[in-house]
Amino acid sequence: MYNKIWLRELPLREHLKYLIRDEVIDFIFQYVDVESGRTYFTETGSLFNISILNGTRFSALVNLKLVNDIRYINKFFQAINDKLEMDGYFIGRFESIEQRYKRKINKFPKPVSYPFYFLDFIINRVFPRLRYLKRLYFYVTKGTSRALPLAEILGRLISCGFQIVEYRNINDYIYFVVKKTGRPDENLNPSYGPLFTMRRIGKGGKIVRVYKFRTMHPYSEYLQKYIFEQNKLQEGGKIKNDFRVTKWGRIMRKMWLDELPMIINMLRGELKIVGVRPLSEHYLSLYPAEFRQRRVKYTPGLVPPFYVHLPKTFDEIIKSEEAYLDEFDKHPFLTDIKYFIKAFINIVLKGARSA
Repeated sequence: MYNKIWLRELPLREHLKYLIRDEVIDFIFQYVDVESGRTYFTETGSLFNISILNGTRFSALVNLKLVNDIRYINKFFQAINDKLEMDGYFIGRFESIEQRYKRKINKFPKPVSYPFYFLDFIINRVFPRLRYLKRLYFYVTKGTSRALPLAEILGRLISCGFQIVEYRNINDYIYFVVKKTGRPDENLNPSYGPLFTMRRIGKGGKIVRVYKFRTMHPYSEYLQKYIFEQNKLQEGGKIKNDFRVTKWGRIMRKMWLDELPMIINMLRGELKIVGVRPLSEHYLSLYPAEFRQRRVKYTPGLVPPFYVHLPKTFDEIIKSEEAYLDEFDKHPFLTDIKYFIKAFINIVLKGARSA
């Protein structure tokens, strides 16, 4: 464990030079006053080592242990949250999947490295997510050396009561700074499997669990507000540079495979074939208040008016939905038939896509 008890003769910054590189030290010192006595340095993945830190809460906690090697990641983040004062900083590091790929591929000659990486991915990424192999995996590995994407780590941090301040690639690791802004999510039930549900606003403002095949990394749902604030919206109303979407997820979206399970919601009466798109609470909050109130009076649909009008900006999307609802109020059945036919033509013949 690293803390200021180690070496009383030297300032902590000088002592850290024997442990980590200058770039990391500079990164840490941007956010914490390590000489204040209320900053704690450690390198541990043990919940016990965090839980025994009694007394005054810290203004900052720096853990140099790779998150990939921590067995109970969420519980560990929650324990750190409990030891920090409000607005206190937590700084840590991990190896992303992309960094892991480069390291593994460059380790051996190409004919050997690709099969080696594939095996590593199956064991350290796929096995921990399979119900019947999960226990065996953690029993053998103790949860070390897991392959974790950037989106999952950031999503886990937000779910545990932190706000993302900054993350940076330094020496082939991602170093992150987060700030405690509240308590961990008490209803923590993140999507993790291939089939998952998303919280969406249905008719009457009711929360509906919409079924989809996974195209994003786990815990991505916690990142929507952060991603929007960082990247805003691109043409068509989608978020720019959305690193939450996996490579195979982009392929599934182009082939419409991800939306097939939404038929379950349609059979339940929570969705209909044509209608305004079911939106998350955050995305809906971007709409004008008056239109939000009108929008929730209608049942959302599998095929939105987007595919008829093909809007390019967020304002055009709102106008597109307003035009559909105006027509729907006058002739519900005929409007849905007309919009379905036009959407079918645009999708099949013109290759219209929303992502």
